[in-house]
Amino acid sequence: MQLAGKVALVTGGATGIGRAIVLALAREGAAVAVNYSKSADHARATARDAEKAGVRAITVRADVSQDAQARAMVTQVASELGGLDLLVNNAGWTRPVPHAQLEDLTDDVWEGVLGVNVRGAFYCVRAAVPHMAKRGGGAVVNITSVAGFTGEGSSMAYAASKAALGTLTKSLARALAPQGIRVNAVAPGLLATGFGGGFITEEIQQRRARVTPTGRLATVDELAGVVVFLLANESMTGATTIVDGGFTTLGPADGTR
Repeated sequence: MQLAGKVALVTGGATGIGRAIVLALAREGAAVAVNYSKSADHARATARDAEKAGVRAITVRADVSQDAQARAMVTQVASELGGLDLLVNNAGWTRPVPHAQLEDLTDDVWEGVLGVNVRGAFYCVRAAVPHMAKRGGGAVVNITSVAGFTGEGSSMAYAASKAALGTLTKSLARALAPQGIRVNAVAPGLLATGFGGGFITEEIQQRRARVTPTGRLATVDELAGVVVFLLANESMTGATTIVDGGFTTLGPADGTR
């Protein structure tokens, strides 16, 4: 087990991608804290499943877009689990807005998307740094999106937020390297997770799979495996790994854009 004895915090860890990451970390021997904002029952179920791997697992409620809550969450995790080594910024928020409908991209949408997807990740990292430094270093993985590269996605605000998180990953990697803290990112393509209120339909998934070079969509478990790799590999920092079956390698000549 690559991460045996480590303590990890996964934001938005109750369902979907977050749940898969929590369980993958547990299988690698890490104690895990499952953060949630509203899904308490799902968070407890995920923690119980993580404990089946023989590790400690707790749940902790916090809205990561609020600095005070992010700091309190990290303090609680470090206190209950004995420290903090690993952080996965998976919490995300979006509201579908067709890109051509500029007037519908209201201040509330911008605030919600940037608050969770960018500020929230920064708040959690900032809160985690002192605890990681006490243990000689640590590792962070930010969950971005291929939307940050393509400009597609549920809204322009969402795509912009994920591009910002990719840049923030590089900045944090450079700033925190002297403290032995590595920061990487994973950019998933289209996944069936229920994220965004279930607007990603079966038809959309099938259409995307048909034009993806691998002929299928990546799974949440495959994505979680990449997260574990980045957390464990001490040679990597400042990198973003795309997990989308090769979809972003395609261009207009492929008839897919």
